[in-house]
Amino acid sequence: MNNPNQFIVDKKVTPENVKFYHDYGYLIAPELISAEEILALKKDTTKIFCGEYGMVEGMLPVLGNETDEDVLKKYVAIHFPHKISPVIKDFLSQKNIVEVLSKTVSPNIKCMQSMLFVKGPGKAGQAWHQDEFYIPTRDKSLVGVWIAIDNASVENGCLWIVPGSHKPGYIMPRVTSISEEYADVDTIDVSSYSKEEIISVPVKSGGVVFFNGYLLHSSQRNKTTNNFRTALVNHYMSAESMLPWDQDGKLPTTEDLRDIVLVAGEDPYAYKPIVDLNKPYLRPEVLKIKTESK
Repeated sequence: MNNPNQFIVDKKVTPENVKFYHDYGYLIAPELISAEEILALKKDTTKIFCGEYGMVEGMLPVLGNETDEDVLKKYVAIHFPHKISPVIKDFLSQKNIVEVLSKTVSPNIKCMQSMLFVKGPGKAGQAWHQDEFYIPTRDKSLVGVWIAIDNASVENGCLWIVPGSHKPGYIMPRVTSISEEYADVDTIDVSSYSKEEIISVPVKSGGVVFFNGYLLHSSQRNKTTNNFRTALVNHYMSAESMLPWDQDGKLPTTEDLRDIVLVAGEDPYAYKPIVDLNKPYLRPEVLKIKTESK
């Protein structure tokens, strides 16, 4: 797909961009994040995985002869890094990102999750899925914000998407995954889509991909021998919607998880206290998150 309305140019969101997002379920914003901000995220990534903000369960001590790359190759990702990193917590409210969300989703925006991926050489990708399957919203406003810290290419495991696949608005069934491209044990069967309907989304460092919570997307294995595909992925939704999310059974059942960060506008539920329940954890090599394969 080569529609110019899929791109946000000069950090300005146009009505055509908004229409494209609602019609096709995604937007690409090249160079949305400055080189200085990317450098800060790179440095912070190393600090996090070296345990400088505290050792998350499963982290290994850094040995004296290890380089930063040696350390990062041990891991796949960390969930909720904003819980320990002030750099990433501040970045949740990055002005250019918030501007896009305010125009495409709602003037009132909250963030409920951050994920920092350090997909090193040889690391597997994530199978076809819909984010709404994992993070349920009441108003279908969930949006993933995929920030390329490194250049993301087909070779090192960029995103793949099915434009428009969010339109049916339902959670698709999951089946057993046998592909060596993916870390997951299950996936969504996309064989009904033609090759032309499935597209890769390579982006340069500093580029951002916004995608709807129902959009089918995946990422393949990093097939390079010396390139990382580091990316910060944050999830946002309208503040108007409650969040019935129990973190796949890790947290008590709730009609509205208030472990959130308001990044724009007003919080209609401000009469409820903010809580601190989610804790940072390392993503496992083999994913069995909320598995419902058949």
